[in-house]
Amino acid sequence: MNRTFFFETARLAAGWRRNVRVTVRAGLICEVACGAAAAPEDVRLSLALPGVPNLHSHAFQRAMAGLAERRGPSGTDDFWSWREVMYRFLEHIDPDDLQAIATYTYADLLEAGFTSVGEFHYLHRDPHGGLYQDPAELGLRHAAAADATGIGLTLLPVFYESSQFGGATPTAGQRRFMTDLEEFGRITERIRAAVPASGARNVGIAPHSLRAVTGPHLARLLEHHPRGPVHIHAAEQTKEVEDCVAFTGLRPVEWLLRHANVDARWCLVHATHLTDAETTELAHSGAVAGLCPVTEANLGDGIFPSLAYAHAAGRWGIGTDSHIRLDAAGELRQLEYAQRLARRARNVLTRPDQPSCGASLLEEALRGGAQALALPVGTIASGYRADFIGLDAEHADLTGRTTDSAIDTWVFAAGRSLIKDVIAGGERVVENGRHRDRDRINAAYRRTLNRLLQTA
Repeated sequence: MNRTFFFETARLAAGWRRNVRVTVRAGLICEVACGAAAAPEDVRLSLALPGVPNLHSHAFQRAMAGLAERRGPSGTDDFWSWREVMYRFLEHIDPDDLQAIATYTYADLLEAGFTSVGEFHYLHRDPHGGLYQDPAELGLRHAAAADATGIGLTLLPVFYESSQFGGATPTAGQRRFMTDLEEFGRITERIRAAVPASGARNVGIAPHSLRAVTGPHLARLLEHHPRGPVHIHAAEQTKEVEDCVAFTGLRPVEWLLRHANVDARWCLVHATHLTDAETTELAHSGAVAGLCPVTEANLGDGIFPSLAYAHAAGRWGIGTDSHIRLDAAGELRQLEYAQRLARRARNVLTRPDQPSCGASLLEEALRGGAQALALPVGTIASGYRADFIGLDAEHADLTGRTTDSAIDTWVFAAGRSLIKDVIAGGERVVENGRHRDRDRINAAYRRTLNRLLQTA
């Protein structure tokens, strides 16, 4: 059965168009007609943008947002002290908890303008460190949450075997993440069987980081998984860079570029601390830099060299990582603002052919996010998933704003408050800014948090 949508104004791959009628079959766009007339059965949006891909999520961390904003006993808080809080929080999460949290997170992502997500899933074991009867139990709970909310999903099971470079013994807080190659193979095989690739679903792999995966095992992992997305944390923290140099003689991104055949199927998440040579070489590899600007700011990670990377024609996309604050526009704004602060300049990440800063940022995030997820998303065109954001043309902040000026207002002024409707896979999942199943989702999430916080 076909569904039809009518957009008074829409941003297509070729630019802004008026009176756009889109026909959708089985969640995918099969026809786009410009200068068309509306029909009575059409779902109408005044101002439509493509839905934004989110390339990096740890869904369970949404439940601890705000719980690590207290000064620790050392008086010097950083990523590593935050990580200890995270380890303690996840000790008691069971499969039902995880599904309730992921469902809440994905509904919130949709309301924030994200219509697809890359779930970097590393919680494999039960609280005692044993595998579940179904070794992919927790990964499949993410797929169930995606089905319940309507968000597109690339599921990225994580291979995690050590606590530090050289295969160091895992810490107690990491016991729920660990697998060997055989166990990881069973997990990924089960997930691939249960989550067949489609316009809305994909499965890749995620070696967690060079500190958590040995070089020989990374090579075997890539040999066993020659196709599909490969995501990895790299060079997020200066300590990680220093430890990698001490063990290998090379920086993390440098090591990957030399030894891992990094190409267009790779996404290097964060990649915050790069030399000039690494920046240029990563851009030329065809890989995507997976930037999570709000989380990186919250954790004090540092600032990605966005301008130099853009000058080298590097591709990037955005993710929400720890989900401390969910807003697609907010991630783009934070990315640009970091550059403004570092360079004491404005509208830094525009292109010569695109003077609108918001539109420049959105275009790059759509392109890079779609590549990283390996899903047909990020464009309103035939063959792509029917993912649309409907901005509220009646919102006071959009008075007199059309086309690119509306995007600039969304990114830099109003943010998610401008999002009125979200269509994901041809289904209206958000109406008047609220997910269609928000009440039930909230109730399950509250029950889960009450239990977890009483247990902690």
